[in-house]
Amino acid sequence: MSGDPSRSSVEVDLGFLEEAEPWRLLSPQFPSKVGGKPAWLSQTGLPPVPALECEICRLPLAFLLQVYAPISGQDRSFHRTLFLFCCKTRECYTCNDSRCLKVFSCQLPRRNEFYPYDPPEDEPSSDGEPDQSVLSVSGIKLCWVCGCPGNKACSRCHAVTYCGKHHQTLHWKHTHKTECGAQEASTVTTSTFLFPESELITEPEEEEEKEEEEEKEDPQEAEEENGSEECPSFADTMAETDLEAMATHETEDNEVFQRFKKRIAPEPHQVVRYSRGGSPLWVSFQHIPCDQDIPACTCGAERTFEFQVMPQLLNSLCVDSTAASIDWGTLAVYTCSASCNHGDQYRPEFIWKQDFGSDRMQMKPT
Repeated sequence: MSGDPSRSSVEVDLGFLEEAEPWRLLSPQFPSKVGGKPAWLSQTGLPPVPALECEICRLPLAFLLQVYAPISGQDRSFHRTLFLFCCKTRECYTCNDSRCLKVFSCQLPRRNEFYPYDPPEDEPSSDGEPDQSVLSVSGIKLCWVCGCPGNKACSRCHAVTYCGKHHQTLHWKHTHKTECGAQEASTVTTSTFLFPESELITEPEEEEEKEEEEEKEDPQEAEEENGSEECPSFADTMAETDLEAMATHETEDNEVFQRFKKRIAPEPHQVVRYSRGGSPLWVSFQHIPCDQDIPACTCGAERTFEFQVMPQLLNSLCVDSTAASIDWGTLAVYTCSASCNHGDQYRPEFIWKQDFGSDRMQMKPT
């Protein structure tokens, strides 16, 4: 995905899920992907364990997706990836509360200590798939369960590491109790905690036909064409005004939702919409952020919209059920407009969760 700020704000890239060979989803391929373990960009400066916990329940977050989004013409952002994590505890998904989500950005210049200067070859490495339980370049150990930093080792075999006691207990109950000390225990890297893994491929959204302009008529022109009409009485005007005041909120919310459905209808399987400097496609008139709701970056620059996650993704995560599910209407990610220089460190960015109104819950796109 291109993060060129010179692009027109109306241009949108749509993200779709596609199966891929495992080697294509590893860090040296600079993937955009959903699920599995994060394919970390910089192999140093990873987010600390507390930063990857849900702010509501304090349990470890699960890796949701990452978007590779370099910025053209800016060497420090030659490689640039955004990482999104979410809580898997259903109770944390209270209406329009974003504390169960975290997003981080990381960027590297073209010449760096982790990757070759030239683009990667479009074929698997002759060395085979590396063991993702440890980052060999920097020696940072990762949690077997979630793929995030983890220095807590199994006290029995010392071969498997975890981000904390919660994932150590989870792994022990699931398989490690019987595998501890066995040779295969250190190489098996699948986990029931992870979301299903897929590659995230993109294609430009086709420009909308300007049907709305043709469909909409100027009320005054329409009135002139139809001839003069009788003026309503004062009582009728007051009654209509009262009704409009009562229905305005519901009408505006319905209009926003219908616009959302119409916009995604040509590509109903889109799971991400990327448009750096553009605008999100909201699902509701309620809980739309104003400028003051989006905090500036720590460098002082304003944050700008970059991409959003669509509700359709929930269907692919095997969590979208009527009674028990993590949930959202859309997740809008805002990042530093200057893409400021923070070396090879992972920088927290801002995410806004907007939910469907209660009357829209059964109308979500599938």
